[in-house]
Amino acid sequence: MAKTEKELAFLRDLYINDEWTHRFTDVVDKHLTFSKKDENFLYVNAGTGTHCFAVREKVDKNVAVFATCENDEILHIARDKAKAVKSDVDFSTMRFDDGTFNAVVVDASFVRPADLPDVISEARRVTKTGGKGTVFFPTAGSFGEVFSVLWEVLFNEDLGEHGAAVEKMIRELPTLSSAEEIATEQGLVNVETHSAKEIFEYGNGAEFILSPLVADFLLPAWLESLDENEKVRVTEKLPQLIDSEDGEMSFRFSVKVTVLIGEKA
Repeated sequence: MAKTEKELAFLRDLYINDEWTHRFTDVVDKHLTFSKKDENFLYVNAGTGTHCFAVREKVDKNVAVFATCENDEILHIARDKAKAVKSDVDFSTMRFDDGTFNAVVVDASFVRPADLPDVISEARRVTKTGGKGTVFFPTAGSFGEVFSVLWEVLFNEDLGEHGAAVEKMIRELPTLSSAEEIATEQGLVNVETHSAKEIFEYGNGAEFILSPLVADFLLPAWLESLDENEKVRVTEKLPQLIDSEDGEMSFRFSVKVTVLIGEKA
């Protein structure tokens, strides 16, 4: 049964920050810089605030830091955490004017690839001319091991027509060059990308399919073309196929973690 937004928000704070988000923010931290002239900064899709609080500690105390969250339940946790750690990050719900911020960071790690141009466009909109936008997301080469077994399960379960959805997911993941092209088309200049390969490892098929990252955040998107009965069948067969192919070996899949940085022309 699908979890509520409140349940997902708690999972985001308890598991996803450590298991998923930090893999991206570790790369962000290596390349995120601020100017001494910066007056303000915006973090979009800040989750429950963990990385945003860390960034707040790195910038000058006179820089105003704002953040937005994906939904009200996540926002509630982020605001409570801000109070607990005495952070002055302003978790806002307002729509910001064009050209408001010197720097913008966007967590697009769970954004559908098809929506990436809109995400980059919105980051550019709220950035001041000459300001920097930083967006992080998975790129081509990610999830290949998962998509391979998923396609096989769909075929074995006579759900082969949904194999096209798997092929579409593979095709939609942007390459580094196509991500840079998207950013340029959306009005960013001096665009650069930085990537790292991250390995996610699970002891067996059951551990993989039951992990919050997979069960509650990745799998729902991968299986959205199926009806409820088909989703149950695939969810039961996936770990069985993983174990039959890998035996006593752990199951691994890789993600190409990518950070894109550009300036507003």
